[in-house]
Amino acid sequence: MILTILTLGCGPKKGIVTKEKDQKNETEATKDVKAEFPDNKIEEEDEAKPPSSTDNYILLYAEIAKDQMRKSKIPASITLAQGILESGSGRGRLAVEANNHFGIKCHGWKGAKIYHDDDRSQECFRKYERAESSYKDHSEFLTGRRRYADLFKLKPDDYKGWARGLKKAGYATDRKYPQKLISLIERYKLYKYDEEVLGKKNEQVEIVPVNSGVVRYIVEKGDTLYSLAKRYNTSVEAIKELNNLNSNDLALGQEIMIPN
Repeated sequence: MILTILTLGCGPKKGIVTKEKDQKNETEATKDVKAEFPDNKIEEEDEAKPPSSTDNYILLYAEIAKDQMRKSKIPASITLAQGILESGSGRGRLAVEANNHFGIKCHGWKGAKIYHDDDRSQECFRKYERAESSYKDHSEFLTGRRRYADLFKLKPDDYKGWARGLKKAGYATDRKYPQKLISLIERYKLYKYDEEVLGKKNEQVEIVPVNSGVVRYIVEKGDTLYSLAKRYNTSVEAIKELNNLNSNDLALGQEIMIPN
């Protein structure tokens, strides 16, 4: 009987739906991102904890990414996620020594150069005087090449489509590149910068005033009772009492009342 169970358990599993496969891939991608950025552990928010190098990177370059989105129509979330991933949150050699945040190789480049081991030994990469120039060149690199043309037919806030399209167009050889970008965007809520440029509210969040002291709130990804209490200047216990909650757990899309 044991042998029969083991044989069945090791057999091919057919009929697994795509959604489950996608969830597995995104989970693996999250692990890859955590491995590349070990200082950024996914855990419940702690206001006393200093910001990570990735948090600081986002603060430094979010406005530049938004400005490039206005000019080139490339989602700011994608630009930031690529910058984080390609530059190691600004700590990689190309970013530090060459202000190259996107790993763009020379490809006929007539400016300054730097040589760095990548797919091959000592490949030629572009070198910039300022990081802002790297962001501008990244936009020009994508808008100026026909193989990326289909990306600009997507909705400007379709970061998942952009992530997959970049891989399909040959921007990166890593097969998990789309999932890594999506994982970073959702982990750090980079999609909010797309919404700021487009003048949209986050579709996952709804804040509806009920009266002068209470708001109705729809929980979004990453929310905790602690973070909401800090945001609305109240306490975790006050939120739990108002909503008759027995634990600190929140579900995506859950509607709760917050004393304000």
